[in-house]
Amino acid sequence: PHGGKIEAGTSELARAVASDTWSLYLFEGCKNSANRDLHITSTSFDEPRGDALVRKSKVAIAFHGSSGEGETIFLGGRHQQLIEKMGKNLLDAGFAVARHNDPDLQGINFANICNRGLSGMGVQFEMTIALRDRLKTPEHNSERPNLSDFVDAIRRAI
Repeated sequence: PHGGKIEAGTSELARAVASDTWSLYLFEGCKNSANRDLHITSTSFDEPRGDALVRKSKVAIAFHGSSGEGETIFLGGRHQQLIEKMGKNLLDAGFAVARHNDPDLQGINFANICNRGLSGMGVQFEMTIALRDRLKTPEHNSERPNLSDFVDAIRRAI
C-alpha cells in the first residue's frame, strides 16, 4: 500500500516475491514530489481494488518501509506460523530479522490491510531503507544476502 515513491523499494520487493505466481496489488506514489502525502496507514487503507483483492485472498503479505539503522527486516502481522517460517528462512539466509518495538508497526491490528484476507491473518514486512535500497539495486545483488535470497526465503515459507 506504500509503493512507488511513498516508501521506496517496496514495489520492487513485492513484484519480485509475487512474480507470476501470486496476485499483486501496488498503490504507488508517482508524483514529482510530496509522495509522502499519499501515505495511508495500513489500518485506514481502503482503496477499493486493493481492499477487494485482499478480501478474496487467503493470506496477504504487505511490504513497508521502516526507519532505522542498518539492514533490518521487522516481521509482523497475525499469521504467526508463516511469520516464524519466514523469519527462520530469512535468518538462515543471512538477513537480520526482528520484531518492531512500535506496536503500531507490528501489523497485529485486525483492521490492518495484511489481516483482511479470508484467514484473518497476514504478514507485514517493515524494512529499513538501507536494505530496500541494496536489494533493489542490481549492482549490489552480488552481495549476500541478496534479492534472490530474500525472495527464495519468503517463497519457501509460503
